[in-house]
Amino acid sequence: MADIVQQRLEDRIPGLEQLERVGLFTNKEVKSMLKRSTALEYKLHRAIQCKDDFITYIQFEINTLELIKKRRARIGYHFKREEIEYPIIQGINSVFRRATSKWQEDVQLWLSHVAFNKKWGSKTQLSKILLSMLAIHPDKPALWIMAAKCEMEDRNSSESARHLFLRALRFHPENKKVYLEYFRMELMHAEKMRKQQQELEQAKIDVGEYQFSPEILSGKLAEVIYRDAAQKIKGAEFVLSLLQIAAIFDFTKDLQDKILQDLQSQYSDDCLMWDFMAKRELDSAGAPELQSAKGRASDTDRREERCCLVYEEALKSLNSEAMWTCYVTFCFERYKRKTNVTELKEKVTNLVFYLFVYKDTGPPGPSLREFGRSWIF
Repeated sequence: MADIVQQRLEDRIPGLEQLERVGLFTNKEVKSMLKRSTALEYKLHRAIQCKDDFITYIQFEINTLELIKKRRARIGYHFKREEIEYPIIQGINSVFRRATSKWQEDVQLWLSHVAFNKKWGSKTQLSKILLSMLAIHPDKPALWIMAAKCEMEDRNSSESARHLFLRALRFHPENKKVYLEYFRMELMHAEKMRKQQQELEQAKIDVGEYQFSPEILSGKLAEVIYRDAAQKIKGAEFVLSLLQIAAIFDFTKDLQDKILQDLQSQYSDDCLMWDFMAKRELDSAGAPELQSAKGRASDTDRREERCCLVYEEALKSLNSEAMWTCYVTFCFERYKRKTNVTELKEKVTNLVFYLFVYKDTGPPGPSLREFGRSWIF
């Protein structure tokens, strides 16, 4: 044990000497650091190892890195990083590997190792740690998603992220969150490629034989993910989640139309679908922007009427408590909104009253829109 500890300490000496030589640390500070490292290193080689000892050692070394960073900024010295910081980073990674090897089930320990390398380590090292973590914990979808995001955001590798999502779906073929994040990632990648292509075209830069994939630029890969997800996971709520993600991106009109068509054709018996379609009428294109308060109120009135018509259409084929609850909730939300237009307040009040009176039997004859209008006029 002593030989191993001695070897590790000797490996640290060149870096410590550099710290003193370039003026980042004093001789007294270097000796204190060496003494502290020796004590911590011996603790890691005891017969009965304690996880807290590993964490304490790692934290001590990270604090050293932070202090070096501050000292560098203070004196304006930014050289010899390979001789000073890199050995410390390698040592911390070595301790992390020993700890995660012994306590493989500790997810937080793995995540700490990932977080350390995102800040201090290399991108290649980060990728290796993620793969090692997933090999031990393939049953945790959140870790697959986190790893794919790291590949996409930290390593700028959409191919690696895509590969991880595909592997995740082998272990979790019906996990909603994995599908949603995979779908989002492909659309984000498409948006990024579209921006790059636009910038190159504006700069009139010749990219030679390289061409951007039309399938990626148009979101076709995301559509493939949608189709696969919709086949394996049923329910209007999940499809709506995919639609909401697609709506974030301005190049997905065709994809959104496809999702809407599937939603209406496959989930006509789901109150969530009707609730969504009704509320869409509030955001649909209407009259040009009106300046007067009365004009804006009139436009809002027309939009609300269209929403009510959709709810009434839904109740003809889906006269259920859940559907009525959606309708009542919508009216209450409109009632609670802040408005100074008396007519709108009165109208929504009458609609809510009407729904409570006829909730069990449904509309007695005239449409809800006509009934509400009769109360006002």
